[in-house]
Amino acid sequence: MTNQAPKMLVRIALAAILAYAFVSHWQYLHQNVGQRDSIQYWAAGRLFLHGQNPYDFDAVLELEKQQGYKENRPLVLRTPPWSLFMVLPLGLFDAFWAWALWIALSLGSLLLAMRLCWKMYGGSNVQRDVFWAVGYTFAPVPACLVAGQMGLVLLIGVVLFLWWEPEHPLAAGAALILPFAKPHLLVLFWVVVLLWVVARNKRTTALGFAIALAIVTATPWALHPTIFYDYRQMLHQASIGSEFIPALSGVLRLLFFRRWFWVQFIPMVLGLLWGLWFYFKNRSHWDWRRQGLPLMVVSVLTTPYSWLPDEVVLLPAVLWAAVCILGLEKQQEMTLWTRLAIAIFAALDGLLLLILAAKIPFSGGIYFWSSLLWFAWYMYGQKHCRQRTSQ
Repeated sequence: MTNQAPKMLVRIALAAILAYAFVSHWQYLHQNVGQRDSIQYWAAGRLFLHGQNPYDFDAVLELEKQQGYKENRPLVLRTPPWSLFMVLPLGLFDAFWAWALWIALSLGSLLLAMRLCWKMYGGSNVQRDVFWAVGYTFAPVPACLVAGQMGLVLLIGVVLFLWWEPEHPLAAGAALILPFAKPHLLVLFWVVVLLWVVARNKRTTALGFAIALAIVTATPWALHPTIFYDYRQMLHQASIGSEFIPALSGVLRLLFFRRWFWVQFIPMVLGLLWGLWFYFKNRSHWDWRRQGLPLMVVSVLTTPYSWLPDEVVLLPAVLWAAVCILGLEKQQEMTLWTRLAIAIFAALDGLLLLILAAKIPFSGGIYFWSSLLWFAWYMYGQKHCRQRTSQ
């Protein structure tokens, strides 16, 4: 009980600080609610609950302008209709309290994800405080919270799948409905899930996902029969092919093949070829808590469409690599190269945090190299994990 008292006091102090910050900045938060990405979730939920088209540019812009949004191009929800169940409750509140509810949901998802990742990957290999520090300073985490994006909700779906898959396949399959809100983000992951379900005859996992997908798809369709048509019209009107997407593939296209949108999908195709090879190489001893991580890392690296907050789904991979690298302290003396690698990673992650603190927009392209950083960190961690197991 004595050992728990300081931790409890720290938690109470942090809760008090957060509450004070919320109250003291009440007016600022209220006035700037229209400048956060979560305004699009509130607008979609509000329109849908009132029987209107949640993908309508004009209707969304009108609602957002009422909340202080200053741009001429609206922030419109671009996720498919089966993702609407996540934003519908927000439409019951005004924009400010919808944002507060969304942030609370995001923070809850983050805390639960961190706890489960600790149980899956932490253990006795690394100090818990170090594990926590790596997770909470992972640049996409504050990016997601500042922007009010849905990345942390996608993350908890991935983590719950990894946690439940060995013993609760039905629940694991249902959890996948959350990251399926942005299926383009983890394409390699989804392809291998399909192969794994067929090859291993994982009917229960497939059933869990199918039931969840049927419910969250049928409900908006029943209430708004033209919802899928409206979604296609929105994609056409958005002209995504002419936009600059600040992912690695988008930057490569901008530099060398600006007029050819299809070039943006070449890295994903190459990633798929690698993913198929990786699965068939490891299929006899497949473990999602281990083999699923590189699939996610390469998926985000090669995706044709992503932003920095989306990369928060890689939190389990970043934490696992940290355990492999920092856990060396208990195995052997840390080499100079390892210390240098840790310093470089910390410096570059810190640089991303500084850029974020400077309020530079995600659309500017300055963050494009972040997925390369997570890939390099994961690969370095995997190298050390192999060295440890071979000793």
